[in-house]
Amino acid sequence: MTIIRSAIDTGSEEFRIRYAHNKALVEDFRRRQSASRGERAQRDVDRVRKQGKMLPRERIELLLDPGTPFLEFSSLAANQAYDGEAPGASCITGIGMVAGREVVIHADDSTIKGGAWYPLTVKKIVRCLEIAIENRLPVVHLCDSAGGFLQLQSEVFPDKHMAGRIFRNQALLSKMGVKQLALVFGHCTAGGAYIPALSDYNVIVRGTGAVFLAGPPLVKAATGEIVTADDLGGADLHTKTSGTCDYPAATETEAIAIGREIISQWERPRKTPLDRETPEPPLYDPDELYGILPDTIKKGFDSREVIARLVDGSRFHEYQPAYGTTLICGYAHIWGFRVGILANNGVLFNDSALKGGHFIELCNQNNTPIVFLQNITGYMVGQEYEAAGITKDGAKMIMAQACSHVPKFTIMCHASFGAGNYGMCGRAFDGRFLFTWPNHQIGVMGGEQAANTLVEVKVRQLERNGESAGDGVLQEIHRTTLEAYEDQISAYHSTSELWDDGILDPVDTRNALGIAISASLNAPFGEPGYGVFRF
Repeated sequence: MTIIRSAIDTGSEEFRIRYAHNKALVEDFRRRQSASRGERAQRDVDRVRKQGKMLPRERIELLLDPGTPFLEFSSLAANQAYDGEAPGASCITGIGMVAGREVVIHADDSTIKGGAWYPLTVKKIVRCLEIAIENRLPVVHLCDSAGGFLQLQSEVFPDKHMAGRIFRNQALLSKMGVKQLALVFGHCTAGGAYIPALSDYNVIVRGTGAVFLAGPPLVKAATGEIVTADDLGGADLHTKTSGTCDYPAATETEAIAIGREIISQWERPRKTPLDRETPEPPLYDPDELYGILPDTIKKGFDSREVIARLVDGSRFHEYQPAYGTTLICGYAHIWGFRVGILANNGVLFNDSALKGGHFIELCNQNNTPIVFLQNITGYMVGQEYEAAGITKDGAKMIMAQACSHVPKFTIMCHASFGAGNYGMCGRAFDGRFLFTWPNHQIGVMGGEQAANTLVEVKVRQLERNGESAGDGVLQEIHRTTLEAYEDQISAYHSTSELWDDGILDPVDTRNALGIAISASLNAPFGEPGYGVFRF
């Protein structure tokens, strides 16, 4: 493959301005992430310690194989919800190595409201189990939860993708032969009791672990019975009498050791074969990404410069380099894995949409996973392009992408507006993983376009009624619309709502993709096939 020749002048003033801007964004992201991961009220930490428990990240560290990475999902989930009361959506999820096997980890965080499940907690757990299903990854549940957050029960319990979906996904994993282990460190209350009960294996810690459909207060209220948590659902009851739990453990350390021993007995998956070369780092320093990305959403950049800092040896075989030039397509390797890459280099015109659809078909024909690098303002609009069939050609690209049978991975590198989000494998299109960068913005359209559109709509509305608006009124409409949009399209709003699998520092993207691609090979590729292409 050809080595990409970078045209970036790292000594230029523009590079320095962009570098400073994006470095500051990443430092702000790191600060927010650190607070979400570790800042807790001292009384909550003291309460957990007094109960003789570890903190959730301490449990994960002891569970993982020493020196191996942990790809955490959605570390800033709920960062703009619940008045900041549920950092990380009060749970931790991700992929790590345990006893030499890739597993999905779900850990309750009892330092936040006793580990109670907020609506976004449920959404985060459901998503991690979807990842397990899609990639055939075993799951380890680290259980320590007070159950659903009752004040918001209508957003936690009744609907299709609420708490019941957790248990539905657990049942499907077991049906598929994908193993699950629950380590019960604290209470598993109400619906949460089904997590260990639906797991293939479970371990419960004596004295602190408990599994029950109703805790002592609810039992007393419902039946008048007075009973302790341990007598109601503790280790001895469930390992000696009910059989709900398999192994008792005297301490959390022993429970984790038993869990690791159980996992070590699991058969290793036969991964889907994929051509792989010896990994090598990019020729160019990924740190230079900070100086490549613009300092405003209105500016563009050459996606080849990003590719050169993500792929092995900065080598890239570009497909149709002279055609449909606003979409870069081609083949490369990431951590030795062969991938096809689609990267935006401007708005999608008819030719670039057709090129993208055709390249996606080629990747599927050759069983090559696809990486989408999104920086898209949409498909081109206007009478000329509608007459040329831009809607039809965009639909072809969407059809090819949506019906792909190979794993898909999406990185939101900058802008993601309009239907371009769809063609480039946005959240709705079942990519195996989707990550964003701190500079990312997403919406139906950009803030300026939305504000200008609403001003134009207001003017026409008034004209129909024989009225007119002064400049002050129109300026206020523009200002309020723009402010609302800027908040809603930010990367932090997106990740708070779990529209992605987490924000990444751009320099970490290559490693995250390596872990994600490797994990995806635990599942067989789907069956080839497409719907109807409108010609």
